[in-house]
Amino acid sequence: MAILLLLCLLDMPYGFYQFVRFVALIGFGILAYNVSEKGNKTEMFIYGGLAVLFQPFFKIALGREIWNIVDVIIALGLIIPLATNLKKDNIR
Repeated sequence: MAILLLLCLLDMPYGFYQFVRFVALIGFGILAYNVSEKGNKTEMFIYGGLAVLFQPFFKIALGREIWNIVDVIIALGLIIPLATNLKKDNIR
């Protein structure tokens, strides 16, 4: 999902952005479910909110510049914990 969000910074066809919205809705929904199973309510609400933000049915118009900022922040928010966990696993 992080790669798709970063690709949104490029000038892509409109259909690509729709595809990203569907993938993000499903992906953040799955992440929300997984963290709720682990009992992490805070992360569940964050991922649930992101699923609502990216859902393709009732679009939230933020403007291209703001969406680009949101995409980068969320992509980093997905990549940094992954990189941190991989680093911890290599240390052990």
